Amino acid sequence: MIGGLTVLLLCQLAGEVLARTMALPVPGPVIGMVLLFTSLLLRDRFAPDAPRPDPGVPGLGQVADALLTHLGLLFIPAGVGVVVYGPQLARWWAPMSLAIVIGTLLTIALTGRIAQFLMRRMG
Repeated sequence: MIGGLTVLLLCQLAGEVLARTMALPVPGPVIGMVLLFTSLLLRDRFAPDAPRPDPGVPGLGQVADALLTHLGLLFIPAGVGVVVYGPQLARWWAPMSLAIVIGTLLTIALTGRIAQFLMRRMG
């Protein structure tokens, strides 16, 4: 489990370093997640027959399960933000609601188009 946590933190660190040194507009943890995902894909491509009781690194699956178990804790900062910025939310509710609705509809439409494209491409 320590190995899995170490891999996750090293990927996040690498993402932070890349984001800050290259002045990227993407947060470091997102870049780290992409690095981890890419490394797992490459590992499967170059060693597809290697036995894997776990997702590759000992303990990575355990750490991921533990983090997902406590995922609800990540919503606490969002709840605090709603309470703290309540007056601004009350003042700007209409444009924010419109932006949320339009953003949600665009996301659903784009996801559907990508799914259609991939289904046609896969056969």
